[in-house]
Amino acid sequence: MSAAETLTAGRVLRGAVSAAAHLASIVVLLVAWEVFARSGAVTMFVLPPFSAVAERIWADAADGSLWINIGATLYRTFAGFLLACVIGIGLGVAMARTALARWFFDPIISVGFPMLKVVFLPVIILWLGVFDASKIMMVTLEAIFPVVTATVLGIQGVGHELIWSARNMGAKDRELLWQVLLPAAFPQIMTGIQVALPIALIVAVFTEMAMGGFGVGGNMMHASRFADS
Repeated sequence: MSAAETLTAGRVLRGAVSAAAHLASIVVLLVAWEVFARSGAVTMFVLPPFSAVAERIWADAADGSLWINIGATLYRTFAGFLLACVIGIGLGVAMARTALARWFFDPIISVGFPMLKVVFLPVIILWLGVFDASKIMMVTLEAIFPVVTATVLGIQGVGHELIWSARNMGAKDRELLWQVLLPAAFPQIMTGIQVALPIALIVAVFTEMAMGGFGVGGNMMHASRFADS
């Protein structure tokens, strides 16, 4: 075996060992779950063993119900998330670049960010019903705040020397925004988007649990009502 082949084999082996080490804790947890559930300390109703849960997941996947529920949840999650990104970035740019927008929206964002937005759920149900529109609206309402805040902070943090240089080269407001401000603020905006995505998923499941219907959350509540642990 040549030196290059030996080096490649060593890298592959180290990668496999690293992957196994990362999975070890999950495997140990699943084995402990299985052993504890079958030990007689708890009943199957309270804690089914992992093997029974895996069989149920396989059965739900085979009859298609699993994919229907996951698809419904992901649709609501990403629809609300994309709306939050588009509206949030646009609103953040307006707040960072326009004094009137900043004057009007800054108090709303400051008060609304730490607020528990789920209190608006009864009003949204009253306005939009219990179907997809209300669930997407709740996801958007929850996920938009970190996107707006990150966009404002990102644009306000762009170095003045970049703006001055662009102005001296004849950049208009639109060129300054698209070629200087947004690219420079992109890492900060992505941070807000990364925060918004798990929030969107959590809120989608929660609203499904509250409103029912298809989806992971609705399926969880349906199983709970029928004691199908």
